[in-house]
Amino acid sequence: MCATPLPVPKTLVLIGLMGAGKTSIGKRLATKLHLPFVDADHEIERAAGCTIQEIFDRFGEAGFRDGERRVIARLLEQPVQVLSTGGGAFMDEGTRQLIRDRGISVWLRADLDLLVHRTARRDHRPLLRQGDPHTVLGRLMEVRYPVYAQADLTVDSDDSPPDVTTDRVIVALRQWLGDADSTAA
Repeated sequence: MCATPLPVPKTLVLIGLMGAGKTSIGKRLATKLHLPFVDADHEIERAAGCTIQEIFDRFGEAGFRDGERRVIARLLEQPVQVLSTGGGAFMDEGTRQLIRDRGISVWLRADLDLLVHRTARRDHRPLLRQGDPHTVLGRLMEVRYPVYAQADLTVDSDDSPPDVTTDRVIVALRQWLGDADSTAA
């Protein structure tokens, strides 16, 4: 990876389905760019004083999305950072507009089989308890991928080592910013 520092003008907001690597890639990206890493879901839970599942149970999805939007708005007002969002955050028009205005959105796009494989290792994803994970993730892809495609950058997240995907994000970011060193990365 090129050693030339990359000045990032706005917060990098990682979007994508569960299992796409938003947290894993986000942490590595933050380290390489010398930026803080923040997980929006953790910040939402901290602000609410309960888990995301509890928020959904008490206030429904609309209540959760409202709180999520407010937390993401607050995070986007902070100094430049790498921000990982929940899979549904970018689906909310208000949140999507905040990200457009104040951040640089990066869609980590992954294929269905990889997402199924990655999410099978964890059982804390409530959406995947609603049926066959392959079917659930396939439906989510159909609905969400056309919206995710509105992101500023799209980077494929595959079964390469995480550092390879992280470097792909940096190359794409350099190109998007018009950085002269983008081909050297």
